[in-house]
Amino acid sequence: MPKFEALAKKTQGSEFYNNLPKGYKKGRTKYIIVTGSVISGVGKGTFTSSLGNLLSLYHGFRVAPVKFDGYLNFDAGTLNPYRHGEVFVLDDGTECDLDLGTYERMLNQNLCRENYITAGKIFKTIIDKERAGKYLGRDVQFIPHVTGEIKNFLRNLAHKSQADIVLVEVGGTVGDIENSYFLEAMRELSYEESKENVCFINVVYILEPGSLGEQKSKAAQLGLRTLMGMGIQPSIVVCRSERPLKESVREKISIYSNVPVNRVINSLDVGDIHSIPLFLKAVGIDKEVINILGLKEKKPGKAGFEIWKSLVEKIKKARKEVNIGITGKYITVHDSYISILKAMEHTAPHLGARVNVKWIETTKAGEAVKELKGLDGIIVPGGFGARGTEGKIACIKYARENNIPFLGLCFGFQMAVLEYARDVCDLKNAASTETEPNTKEPVICILPEQEEVKGLGGTMRLGGYQVKIKPGTVAWELYGKDKVRERFRHRWNVNTQYINKLEKAGLVFSGMAPQKRIMQILELPAEKHKFFFATQYHPEFTSRPLTPSPVFRGFLEACLDK
Repeated sequence: MPKFEALAKKTQGSEFYNNLPKGYKKGRTKYIIVTGSVISGVGKGTFTSSLGNLLSLYHGFRVAPVKFDGYLNFDAGTLNPYRHGEVFVLDDGTECDLDLGTYERMLNQNLCRENYITAGKIFKTIIDKERAGKYLGRDVQFIPHVTGEIKNFLRNLAHKSQADIVLVEVGGTVGDIENSYFLEAMRELSYEESKENVCFINVVYILEPGSLGEQKSKAAQLGLRTLMGMGIQPSIVVCRSERPLKESVREKISIYSNVPVNRVINSLDVGDIHSIPLFLKAVGIDKEVINILGLKEKKPGKAGFEIWKSLVEKIKKARKEVNIGITGKYITVHDSYISILKAMEHTAPHLGARVNVKWIETTKAGEAVKELKGLDGIIVPGGFGARGTEGKIACIKYARENNIPFLGLCFGFQMAVLEYARDVCDLKNAASTETEPNTKEPVICILPEQEEVKGLGGTMRLGGYQVKIKPGTVAWELYGKDKVRERFRHRWNVNTQYINKLEKAGLVFSGMAPQKRIMQILELPAEKHKFFFATQYHPEFTSRPLTPSPVFRGFLEACLDK
């Protein structure tokens, strides 16, 4: 009988469904779970990354962030910028939510696929295992299998990163169907790891209807009650509001959430994301988290945080202004270009300046060019498809002919090649096979390794690659070395049949792939143009507040040199 019972137990499996990584020790890593309620889009990702900044740069804890997105896409690669903003690319090629870019910038570290999880990724893992018979004939259910896979994902990240703290941002708001099972997994995680190892922070929004002229907390109360009804007791409540929170509102939130008043934190708009870690430190949220989790204090006053504070001071003291035009076709959703905006935002203060952005729609070329007058610099960003292409080319021509600093990024690089081919090399029909498959002058063509690719998701040339820099060029002056690593996201490149013709006409390809004839940087010599520079890669993805991209620094320096 005991044999049959043992066999039955092995076949049925444990209801906990926990496959702990080898060597994993409960309590070695602490977990902070950040959830949202009331409405989305109130800065949950910004708060989470700023808390991580404070805990890592100031307190010296090793922090590993992870973002959960509830959509069924495997990753963010096929999402339209109009619906989801920018697709950020990690060094390992993972296409992910723009919040991962915020984490990299705020934590000053490179992340990888283990820092990003979607519902699609979870469900694909489960179905693949089910098809392979890994569940030993069991009926696969949300509990324990879906919640189990989520917990395994977080524990694997904790073990692999050897993090002191895994910082989890749960996308969406409490009450959403698409994150309900993820929140259940977090409840189970708290139960299994023990409560002293898990800290729940709920970010709420305090409404203040203009017709009433007073703060209303009822929506926040209902959100908190929903969270608590799922078995999750928040340790800290962060209240976002436009004006300072009234003490009576804090007390109401405290009563309804069982959270002490001193842990009901008011997070006001501070105007600049880089100031938020300093604000959080001033209100003492870091000390509360450390106490809740029983973390051993590390030596404060880290050099990185001091540099961060000096950056905030530079932002406050910046007096010079520079006017930059961003010419694109997704300009109604500024998050589509958020890494570009942040790269300029954190680079300009190092030059004593601040950036004013003018958004220019390129769908109508003639109207786009009219909007360029008076600008100090022009950026032509990435994109896909034919719409807006001719407008971008017209803007590049204007910048080249009027000696206005120009920076082309990815698609902007390709459009710069086409503009030069048409106007200088007299290749009037020069085009890209992306937008004109039957063009007679395919100056931009698909990468050879992309010709047989059928699907769209995760199939581009993605992630970090080496770039070989040509000595004696603007690129060499910017980087100061012969090889750099930058991040790519493209299928098309400069057709090798036209490279010699373009170079003979004066276009300089100052960066290329080390072992392939893939052109990755183009420029005009400094004696011919103030700054005419474009990259096939995305330097905005690797630009950090503590270490700004040399490309953006060079561009803004040229823009300031009036």
